[in-house]
Amino acid sequence: MFKKLLLCAIALVGFAATAQVKVSGVVLQAEDDEPVIGATVTVKGTNIATATDLDGKFTVTAPSSKSKLVVTYVGMNPHEFSATTKPVTIKLESSATQLSEVVVTGMQKVDKRLFTGATTSISAEKARLDGVADISRSLEGKAAGVSVQNVSGTFGTAPKIRVRGATSIYGASKPLWVVDGVILEDAVEISADDLSSGDAETLIASAIAGLNSDDIESFQILKDGSATSIYGARAMAGVIVVTTKQGKAGKTSINYTGEFSYRLKPNYANFNICNSQEQMGIYKEMEQKGWLEFASLANSSSSGVYGTMYKLIDSYQNGKFGLPNTTQAKNAYLREAEFRNTDWFDLLFNDNITQNHSVSIAGGTDKGRFYTSLSIMNDEGWYKSSDVQRYTFNANASYDLSKTLRVKLLTSDSFRKQSAPGTLSQDVDVVSGEVKRGFDINPYSYALNTSRVTDPTATLTRNYADFNIFKELDNNYIDIGVTDMKFQAEINYRPIQGLEFNVIGSYRNSRSTQNHYVKDESNQAKAYRAGIDPENATIRAYNPYLYTDPDVENAQPETVLPKGGIVYHNVFTLTQYDVRATAQYNKTFNRIHITSLMGGLEFGSIDRHAENYEGWGICYDNGNIPFIDWHLFKQQNEENHNYYSDSWSYRRSEAFFATGSYSFKGRYILNGTIRYEGSNKLGMSRQSRWLPTWNVSGAWNVHEEEWFANKVLSHAKLRASYSLTADAGPSSISNATAIYNPYKHWRPVTDAYEIGLSLDNLGNEELTYEKKHEFDLGVDLGFLNNRLNLVFDWYTRNNYDLIGRIYTTGVGGENAKYANVASMKSHGVEFTISSTNLQLKDFQWTTDLTFAYAKNKITDLQARSRVIDLVTSSGFPLEGYPVRAIFSIPFMGLNEEGLPTFINENNELTVSDINFQEFDKLDHLIYEGPVDPTITGGFGNQFHYKGFHLNVFMTYSFGNKIRLDPVFSAAYSDLSSMPKEFKNRWVKPGDELITDIPVIASRRQYYNDSQLGYAYNAYNYSTARIADGGFIRLKEVSLTYDLPKIVISKLRLNNASVKLQATNLCLLYADKKLNGQDPEFFNSGGVATPSPKQFTLTVRFGL
Repeated sequence: MFKKLLLCAIALVGFAATAQVKVSGVVLQAEDDEPVIGATVTVKGTNIATATDLDGKFTVTAPSSKSKLVVTYVGMNPHEFSATTKPVTIKLESSATQLSEVVVTGMQKVDKRLFTGATTSISAEKARLDGVADISRSLEGKAAGVSVQNVSGTFGTAPKIRVRGATSIYGASKPLWVVDGVILEDAVEISADDLSSGDAETLIASAIAGLNSDDIESFQILKDGSATSIYGARAMAGVIVVTTKQGKAGKTSINYTGEFSYRLKPNYANFNICNSQEQMGIYKEMEQKGWLEFASLANSSSSGVYGTMYKLIDSYQNGKFGLPNTTQAKNAYLREAEFRNTDWFDLLFNDNITQNHSVSIAGGTDKGRFYTSLSIMNDEGWYKSSDVQRYTFNANASYDLSKTLRVKLLTSDSFRKQSAPGTLSQDVDVVSGEVKRGFDINPYSYALNTSRVTDPTATLTRNYADFNIFKELDNNYIDIGVTDMKFQAEINYRPIQGLEFNVIGSYRNSRSTQNHYVKDESNQAKAYRAGIDPENATIRAYNPYLYTDPDVENAQPETVLPKGGIVYHNVFTLTQYDVRATAQYNKTFNRIHITSLMGGLEFGSIDRHAENYEGWGICYDNGNIPFIDWHLFKQQNEENHNYYSDSWSYRRSEAFFATGSYSFKGRYILNGTIRYEGSNKLGMSRQSRWLPTWNVSGAWNVHEEEWFANKVLSHAKLRASYSLTADAGPSSISNATAIYNPYKHWRPVTDAYEIGLSLDNLGNEELTYEKKHEFDLGVDLGFLNNRLNLVFDWYTRNNYDLIGRIYTTGVGGENAKYANVASMKSHGVEFTISSTNLQLKDFQWTTDLTFAYAKNKITDLQARSRVIDLVTSSGFPLEGYPVRAIFSIPFMGLNEEGLPTFINENNELTVSDINFQEFDKLDHLIYEGPVDPTITGGFGNQFHYKGFHLNVFMTYSFGNKIRLDPVFSAAYSDLSSMPKEFKNRWVKPGDELITDIPVIASRRQYYNDSQLGYAYNAYNYSTARIADGGFIRLKEVSLTYDLPKIVISKLRLNNASVKLQATNLCLLYADKKLNGQDPEFFNSGGVATPSPKQFTLTVRFGL
């Protein structure tokens, strides 16, 4: 009996030993604990195998508890472990063959070793510029092929970003921003040219101004068609994928980041602006030439130190004059001004500390994870009337409702309150060539253009009314409020191993309010009353802001704003819905055939609403009671000016897409993508509104070949792709149906005016997508166990069916219309070199170099480009030249009177006979170069010694041309500030042989030639006023210190660090002609200012 029991026990033990075991776990990368997708888990010695899912998880049944399992993946060392019923965590080490990295496209995650496109991944930690709130600016120089031009540094404005150059002639060529899988649309649609305009709308141009940089995990920049094709007709200009931080299972952590920034004031030592002594010498010459006489300034539109002096001479109080009208007294007054040297930069710019505080809480369990953050930014303003307060809230949570079902919820909200100096839109006089902005009080522009002899406390004259810059900034300003809310939900369902269904939906609402307050005592409001209050018949006759009733014979000019001020109210609202559903299947057959298939559909809805009105006669000093004069409405009616408007736009899009990839042993990868997309922005016909886009690409991991064995070359990968992507074209062009606009029909008298409808454009049912074919060849190489890595790409593009204007004989009812008639070609090379130069126990030195060359040429364009368009600083398209080419009027020297001479459109030598509107005869213009740089990149070195980290980073840009600031004019006032070039100006006959700086025209010359202004404007646009745009900038120098672990533990912290950073320190190289002018910044006034030099102290710690 005992023997039988013993035999049964032995049998049971043997059965238990041979019973099947269900093994489950997760496979992670050892470097960063990121999941390994598609790793093969094999039961050793059998054909039993499975692959990890998108979270790196796996489940496999082993024959017995004694079974051995092996985890393998391309480019990683195999890992072997014993079967167990407990969940296991496997961390795979990268082999020396290739660095591991996951590519996040916004729709799926792909291991870079199996990715066939051109892409760059940048961690937020590496890209981040502390103290710079806009995260897009941190990408400058960090990714090859990505050009970031800081055309304005004011908060809220967007930099001009190009991925591999321009892709459209009239379109924005802006990359698509994708945040956590959802496309982020701009609050307002602004063209790339208008980003540098300085208009108030540019302050809400950035789609990502509400993102807190401390919430960002990484950037993934998708460059070629293989990488961007999944977005089809929305990604012709590239895609920037932003992934925010997520919670992880484990201990809950609390982290704080505090940034404290100080910005240096601009300094006159960096500019070639005349000091007060030099300026006074110029004023003396102007006085001799009749510009600064009492008779000229008594009732002039603008006056400074001389005008103030004459007012004192003309004033009589308490039995004496304000200033005796004697030569001695006047010279004494002017001598005091001569040595004044007013530092407008010091007076108009502030000394303060910008603060940005961010607190985040993250944690979770195996069933759920969460991340929540709150940030507050307070900027009291770099200059007067420029304060900003921004609040952001970001929260996300994911819950595993079961082993197969996961739900993720996310919200990202921000509120911004901002002030800016009051401004009107920039305007170009196409007849005279003058760029104008009425009532401009931009402090940076004012400091550069206002004479240093001026007393900052004095009341000057501008626009025929009293003016003081400090008083004006208090009485003429813009208040901006931006609220941006996004709610997002995602459901992930995995019914079987390798199969995954995903549904994501988002709702976003953005509302931007701009209130431009022009108060009673502002110069702008007083200008509409100058000549009436106080009464002055001469000013009344010349003041252009007064109204003369055309229905009244011999009517005198009168004011339409007898009391109060003005409020310009603008509201921009964006409502965005997005829904996307995808199905993905990953399977590895026989451990060598790796396949991945994904298909899906998405729907998008974008509603934009813009409303504005002008409130005239608001009496701010009397409880905001409106005091309305009926002449205002009569004038606006006669000028077809609308004092209010309410406009809507609706965009709807649908898309169906599929992508698949196959890899044999991880060596050879083949990928294909197709997307079929439709948009209501384009023509009514199906051929116009719907478009298929596609991509075919492949890669060869040479290092996976059995014969590959090289002590120098660690890994090698060859890539190739050919694709068709597209774009719906410029945002301003959309007339699938006929466009009717209301208008007021002209009548001899205003009482007979009628409202009518004007057929402005016929329906354009043939207008379709702009398209781009792209061929890309790339190679990824690693040397010396990946201590030196090279990523190189060469590409060529053919952009066709680009939208442009076509001119006809009028057949069909229009003599000009938009059509897909233009084309251009482009090509370029780019590379990134990363190296570990020195690796010791406590010391490491690494280097990163990015380089990109991109060149484009318009091959077909029938547009009528005018002279004024081609010579301005923003450039203009012309067939046979780059997308934005800048030309110059040929300057032929000075004549015997010191006036500039040019070759005009008739190839004649002239002073002022220039037609800026000429579009047919352009051969006389000199091509200078492109506006956009052709070479961009960055160079950085990082040094790590124990807890210290030193980073020195430079950016560079070459190949473009810049128009110098338009400082020359036919007439100047005693408010004008002149550059030091004026010291070399023409003074007497014969000087034309030794100088190119034109004469200060006399008052007689000015009135003898009514077009003399054309000559000086042409000089501003001539070959004499062009500079090379190339520069090398010391972008960042930072030193970080990580507190020792023993100190951190005593403080009961998880981590703690202190960082000191200097940003935009200096230009190491720039054209000497610039004389302090920032090569990236367009000095257009309004709300535009350059990026400041600043120092930032950052404190970080975590609990």
